[in-house]
Amino acid sequence: MNDGMFTGSMPALVTPFKPDDLSVDLDAFAAHVEWQIGEGSHGLVPVGTTGESPTLSHEEHYQVITTCVEVAGKRVPVIAGCGSNDTRTAIAHLAHAQRVGADAALIVVPYYNKPSQAGLIAHFTALHDATTLPIIIYNIPGRSVADMSVETMAVLARLPRIIGVKDATGNIARVAQQRLACGADFIQLSGNDDMALGFNAQGGVGAISVTANVAPRLCAQLQKATLKGDYAAALAINDRLQPLHAALFADTSPGPTKYALNRLGRMGGDVRLPISAPSDAAKAAVDSALAHAGLI
Repeated sequence: MNDGMFTGSMPALVTPFKPDDLSVDLDAFAAHVEWQIGEGSHGLVPVGTTGESPTLSHEEHYQVITTCVEVAGKRVPVIAGCGSNDTRTAIAHLAHAQRVGADAALIVVPYYNKPSQAGLIAHFTALHDATTLPIIIYNIPGRSVADMSVETMAVLARLPRIIGVKDATGNIARVAQQRLACGADFIQLSGNDDMALGFNAQGGVGAISVTANVAPRLCAQLQKATLKGDYAAALAINDRLQPLHAALFADTSPGPTKYALNRLGRMGGDVRLPISAPSDAAKAAVDSALAHAGLI
């Protein structure tokens, strides 16, 4: 299922917090969503890793999804983060996302539990059977420990509502391997900004991006160029963005991303523990990268 709806640059949205009590700042979040759409982002992904979803209560998680869907107003698709290391909790997240009108769900490979490949098939099959939403698998073994194999993904790709993957394995060869195993219509989205250009060259169709929080227009232009096959233009844009891709991970994410957005006057830079504010060295790297990209 690749009708072009889930392609291009889709920011993994940060979740702003109020500085006084670190409650979710839904007004700042709504403004961020509106800015992203105005700058050309092709889709929106609330409450993923960059949205600090592990630190949100279920009520907050649902408020963020609802706000994103309402503000987007079907102008761009919303892929709601619905993953959990507990299948029943993920099903509850899916039910809310479906109820409020999200367009798809992003489901992370269950973290901490270290399920087997058979367990992954059972987990994603149960989620598939519990919703009418299209599901995009989020494979990020650096955080979840478990790594979904190409063979397992091919089994799941046969299910009608398992439509694609956000691949954050850091292994660019996976794109071609998964394309052959899952079919050319299986949607492959990069989860690594620094690999997004090469990822699309091998058959990817977009990125769920951290950098797009900070540089949405440039990220959208890069994706548009690759999808047109204009890799010379994409390379020039990527050269502007490459230091920013690195700087936003100069300290634990999303601390540097929120610092960058604060420097741009978009929102406060507050994060919730156990994430802490970025170091002075990380801030300096972000400042330098913003200048290199022409954003300040």
